[in-house]
Amino acid sequence: MSRTAVYSALILKSRVSGESNREVFLLTAEEGIMRATVFGGPKSKLRAHASPFNSGKVWLYYNPVKDSAKISDFDVHSWRPGLRELYERTMAAGAITDTVLATHGGGGSWGYALHLATTALDALESANEDLCSRILIHFLWRWAGFLGLQPQVECCAACEKKADALWFSSREGSVLCDDCAPEQTGLIRLDLGCRRWLSAVAQLESSQLSRYSMDNKSIREVKSLAAAVLTEALGKRLASWDW
Repeated sequence: MSRTAVYSALILKSRVSGESNREVFLLTAEEGIMRATVFGGPKSKLRAHASPFNSGKVWLYYNPVKDSAKISDFDVHSWRPGLRELYERTMAAGAITDTVLATHGGGGSWGYALHLATTALDALESANEDLCSRILIHFLWRWAGFLGLQPQVECCAACEKKADALWFSSREGSVLCDDCAPEQTGLIRLDLGCRRWLSAVAQLESSQLSRYSMDNKSIREVKSLAAAVLTEALGKRLASWDW
């Protein structure tokens, strides 16, 4: 059995390992989240290739004695240098890779997970400040659907009533009308504008979002909804995001 395998991968995160090496976390289409070591100092070509947000074909060598893997080669197909040219792009890209890593790559359907992450990063590379926020929200909403956490927002989940304003209950995990909403604090108001945007973009790719704008009020509502839906999955990571 060969100890070397080739994967379609996205570099999610890297950190220092030892004096001159790096430990990287990858999302692969074949095996989901994987961890490997990149050997070499700061001037290493391979280390430069295995940087966060880069994607392509990666060769991993597995050492069964040490139960560890190392990257032996990486053919980068997408470098995405534009992600580092604007603060909002960098922060949104980091939030996307954080989400993928924190949720263990979605727990299955790795190829689709890789598609969701890479298409969002591709769209971010040339996005302006306002569009960055919408791309991240759109990714989080689709990712919530991928995890099976996405509530329907068209009508009340209890009585199917449609209204201009509905409320998301974290306790119920669903959207409810005034009559069905439980008496509790922390309900998130969802007006018609934000719900129409979510419905309109639900089946779109990230690259198509420039045609679908939102007013500031709707953006705040959708952010609050996405954060509430993914709070348990992401924990404290949400609080560190500047979005």
